Amino acid sequence: MNFPMNGYPVIRKRRNRRTAFIRNLTNEFNVSSEDLILPIFLVKGKNKKQKIKTMDNVFRYSIDNAIKVLSSAYDSGITTTILFPCIEPHEKDIGGSEAYNPKGLIQEAITKIKLALPRLGVITDIALDPFTTHGHDGVLNQYGQVDNDLTIEILKKQALSHASAGADILAPSDMMDGRISQIRKFLDSNRFENINLLSYSAKFASSFYGPFRDAVGTNTNLGNADKKTYQMNPANINESLHEAWHDINEGADMIMVKPGMPYLDVVASLKKEFRVPTLVYQVSGEYSMLVSLANKDLNILENIVMESMICFKRSGADAIVTYFAKEISNWINR
Repeated sequence: MNFPMNGYPVIRKRRNRRTAFIRNLTNEFNVSSEDLILPIFLVKGKNKKQKIKTMDNVFRYSIDNAIKVLSSAYDSGITTTILFPCIEPHEKDIGGSEAYNPKGLIQEAITKIKLALPRLGVITDIALDPFTTHGHDGVLNQYGQVDNDLTIEILKKQALSHASAGADILAPSDMMDGRISQIRKFLDSNRFENINLLSYSAKFASSFYGPFRDAVGTNTNLGNADKKTYQMNPANINESLHEAWHDINEGADMIMVKPGMPYLDVVASLKKEFRVPTLVYQVSGEYSMLVSLANKDLNILENIVMESMICFKRSGADAIVTYFAKEISNWINR
């Protein structure tokens, strides 16, 4: 078939792809430093920086060193962090009582970080797994099952202790039924009505969490057990809509999907359905996979990480928890 040289094709979509500045000019989605949330793992002590075997270039820090890392991240454009503790084995018990210790590791970290970096947003994890001897996110009943309602009573205490220490946003990640409503009411009754709740509404029982459990020291405690009786079935997307609906109606200000890239369809569905601030967690297994794929080639790492960020934004994510946060911010602002 012969086509006339003049006027064919009239529509040439490649024109908008022909140079870098035009591609950047016509981007439908962009990633900014303010979209990124940097996770920090904490340990007690001073001047500590501990390697995490399963996560290259991710470390546990004592509070003083964490402040240095966060100060550098803030200077690069990162405005928000989320904190996770790794406590000593002797501080754990079957009920996770250290979770609400007003002088605990996380409570002390919140106060010191906010004093040093008052404009940095601090999110804290509300769950019991780092504090229990069995590694579950809740307390167990006499049959060895996670007791939903008893767990919520402890989560309320944990949430109040974090709010009292100065946290900006509390993020219940435990997946207990009804916990958003109860935590919200408890905070409000204690004059913390302005503290935001970021609910892990769609947290799946995923195999991508392994390195994280190593980072917070729960792998040994959990052993061969799993969390399938409270975290979601990876096969269920409609259920994630139900979970998010309940959490939003119970008072959640924001919702989270975890893991990230394997669940982009869930992110897109929740954002389309509810139009509330929707976050996504690029979890430890995803991080380790991308690092391995890059095979220490920084150019490859930058390309695949930035592509993953665009995928999150395209799916509807407003913000992204990622261990690459500081590197991404530096790449963006280079």
